[in-house]
Amino acid sequence: MSSAYKLMIMSQRRHFSSLLTVFIFICLICTVSASPSLHPDEVKALKDIASTLGVKHLNLSEDPCLTKTLVITQDVLKEGHNSTIKCDCHFNNNKTCHITHFILKTFSLPGRLPPELSKLQYLESIDLCLNYLYGSIPMEWASLPYLKSISVCANRLSGDIPKGLGKFINLTQLILEANQFSGVIPKELGNLVNLEGFRFSDNHLNGSIPEFIGNLSKLKRLELYASGLREPIPDSIFRLENLVDLRISDTTAGLRQFPHIVSKSLKYLVLRNLNLTGPIPTTIWGLPKLTTLDLSFNRLTGEILADAAAPKFTYLAGNKLSGKIESGPFLTASTNIDLSYNNFTWSPSCRERDNVNTYESSWSKNRLTSLLPCSAISQCLSYIKSLHINCGGPDVTIENSRGRILYEGNYGLTGSATNYHGKNWGFSNTGDFMDDGQPEDAYSISSESTVSAKYPELYQTARRSPLSLAYFAFCFENGSYNVKLHFAEIQFSDEEPYARLAKRFFNIYVQGKLIWEDFNIREEANGTHKEVIKEMNTTVTDNTLEIRLYWAGKGTTIIPKRGNYGSLISAISVCHSSESECGVEVMTPPVTKEHKSRIYPLILVITALILSLAFLIFGAFYWKKCVRNADSGKRGSFSWKQLKVATENFDPLNKIGEGGFGSVYKGRLPDGTLIAVKKLSSKSCQGNKEFVNEIGMIACLQHPNLVKLYGCCCENNQLLLVYEYLENNCLADALFGRSGLKLEWGTRHKICLGIARGLAFLHEDSAVKIIHRDIKGTNVLLDKDLNSKISDFGLARLHEDEKSHITTRVAGTIGYMAPEYAMRGHLTEKADVYSFGVVAMEIVSGKSNANYTPDNECCVGLLDWAFVLQKKGAFSEILDPKLEGVFDVMEAERMIKVSLLCSNKSPTLRPTMSEVVKMLEGETEIEQIISDPGVYGDELRFKRSSEIGTSSLPSDYLVSIPSSCESAYKFSE
Repeated sequence: MSSAYKLMIMSQRRHFSSLLTVFIFICLICTVSASPSLHPDEVKALKDIASTLGVKHLNLSEDPCLTKTLVITQDVLKEGHNSTIKCDCHFNNNKTCHITHFILKTFSLPGRLPPELSKLQYLESIDLCLNYLYGSIPMEWASLPYLKSISVCANRLSGDIPKGLGKFINLTQLILEANQFSGVIPKELGNLVNLEGFRFSDNHLNGSIPEFIGNLSKLKRLELYASGLREPIPDSIFRLENLVDLRISDTTAGLRQFPHIVSKSLKYLVLRNLNLTGPIPTTIWGLPKLTTLDLSFNRLTGEILADAAAPKFTYLAGNKLSGKIESGPFLTASTNIDLSYNNFTWSPSCRERDNVNTYESSWSKNRLTSLLPCSAISQCLSYIKSLHINCGGPDVTIENSRGRILYEGNYGLTGSATNYHGKNWGFSNTGDFMDDGQPEDAYSISSESTVSAKYPELYQTARRSPLSLAYFAFCFENGSYNVKLHFAEIQFSDEEPYARLAKRFFNIYVQGKLIWEDFNIREEANGTHKEVIKEMNTTVTDNTLEIRLYWAGKGTTIIPKRGNYGSLISAISVCHSSESECGVEVMTPPVTKEHKSRIYPLILVITALILSLAFLIFGAFYWKKCVRNADSGKRGSFSWKQLKVATENFDPLNKIGEGGFGSVYKGRLPDGTLIAVKKLSSKSCQGNKEFVNEIGMIACLQHPNLVKLYGCCCENNQLLLVYEYLENNCLADALFGRSGLKLEWGTRHKICLGIARGLAFLHEDSAVKIIHRDIKGTNVLLDKDLNSKISDFGLARLHEDEKSHITTRVAGTIGYMAPEYAMRGHLTEKADVYSFGVVAMEIVSGKSNANYTPDNECCVGLLDWAFVLQKKGAFSEILDPKLEGVFDVMEAERMIKVSLLCSNKSPTLRPTMSEVVKMLEGETEIEQIISDPGVYGDELRFKRSSEIGTSSLPSDYLVSIPSSCESAYKFSE
């Protein structure tokens, strides 16, 4: 081949290579220029959406459809946040994208649900869970033709569920759990025939479970935990053929037979505490896909007739099931089954298993055998008189002035059906934390933060349970015991706004009796990582003691993440009443010159005796007069037998609350009159004529805005107080709780004016002048017509020397106490005026002062916030959004100004209550507000009592802060 030819070939190759390079470059340019991008209208819509949601900063420098995320900047970005954007880019020859999925989760966004999402016309799914959004669901979303899923769980959404949701006919998922929706589920939602997921748990709904749910034939998942809905459960729900997950629990209704369940696809079936009766159908054991079955705490009877192994998680606790269960395929090594609190029969050779809870699963004359039927322990060789347990953690030793106390460890023992016991105590755990995504649940948890407590080492760990947790002690010496239960909320946090929405409610039973219902650690402690100690006396008669915590389905289950719910306890201490060295500290005051002087104590004693004698004579006279003038012959004095009949022998079903000094029962007199009976557990009748006489004087105080005290009973070494029964519980429950009451403006004004009139009567017009000392929403009750009535007036003074079995005391609640009273113990009627001002602001704003969350540094409390807005003239921003803009402008401004005037930090600048009444009625001009209200009061809300200066306070004025209305007749705490 010639060299010229070779050169020609090489030249052609170089030319071809150059052409190929140019071709590839052109292709790349074409490719880049053809990359799809989000439609400009939707880019603009994203800016509007972000603004409505409360996004601090939105970064759109990159196309969200390319990054598949929405880049936003917030003050708090914690692990777990999700800002996913999904797009369909097949429009306009693959050049244009439209958003189909919009997800912004766990950002604590403080705004509203954005109507502007309707501008994303191709949207199929909206997920805004775990934020801090308020308002309701925008009806503009109904215009989205492809919308299939709405998930807005764990926000602050409120009001009625919009009827317009029935127009969202393409929806397959509607998830509204963990919000504040009220009212009924509208029948229009029956139009959502394509629904597959329907979740309404943890709301404030009322009414019955709708019949139309049984017509949603495509439904796969239905959750109605703690929704507020009542039975009956429509039978049609159980006939739905496509159900995979059905969870209904803790509704209030009569007995019903076990329903016939049709679906063969069920994986999760929870029918807990529904009063189900009769035997368990054999068809249940034949469901091929069932992995979780919870039928606990019903009234099921009969034997278990199963030809197959039980589902992996089976909970049958708290029924009346019987028969032999050891033989056959039912109990297997792969099954976690709880059989506690039943009537099964076990052979003498049965042995305990790690995966089968047999605690109290049978009855025996031998108490130990009944307690632990498959244990080798059958008798007590010795007896103990004290017990200390560090729940969920290792052994802990604490030191006090009397020495060291060992709290035995309870760490590392896990399982959804656990029954463990040692030499003298054990525990029983029931339940699986569903939906937490963890193969093995963590029943013991620990905190990295230090708990604010006297002995913080007791609160670094805790044991939690998704259903039932019982600690039991055996071989106890019979007698009277003091029980202390130690709690601290270490799983929740107050850092992120959405996390503050987390609510943990559970019930506490001691010796089988319900002692505290809907107990909330965070509310009791006024925050997380703070100790709460609940104390009571109980009696051991059969050498055994049981403390049981039960989750009744209430509260949130998904905050801060799924699976965070159930009961939680840090430590337990139990001491015999004779054991003075059992951790009870007796502090001896230091010897000073003042203590050496005897003259002042002597003068005080003599003065007290003279006053007591005068009061006794006056009280006896007044009591006789009151009884003579009583409106009924049944009033004034009651017999033990009368009250026993009225309350059906103090039936636990009639128990409506547990106060600081005992239980409260609903009763009915022979003439049909409903009463509330306070059974004072720590008060003896012996030597207490003065007490009874004071009760007589209080009973004689009659006013439309005071709760009537009909009288008392003093027999059988028991003292009982008999009050009128009020149907609508307390004001705090109506404003902040689950009552379902809708307080319109006229009602709020009437309530506020009623409180003012009641206090004016106590201060100025009654025969016995009384300072209440503890005015707050839980001490204002509402009758059937929503008239306000002040409760517990005059009771603070009755217990000044009383040693209660509860650690909380009678007078004063931080957040409501006047600063001069809280800091220096200076008590006048103006202290009640201050407290009234706080309550009035709560009525206007719908916000709780005790649980107020500051929006910025300038407003550390509810009163500060209102004062700033009032100075700006922004009265409407103070008003409760639930009023929906419907209110009397002049009345609202007047009430706000009165509230701020009453809560002035200077008592001399506060009006009297009679002046307040005239101001609210518009008869008197309101004085100028010349200083910021409640400065000291709001500081107190964030301090422990030890930081306030406890030495300056009367001993009975220090309190543990109650946060909810456990009962409308609860003593001041």
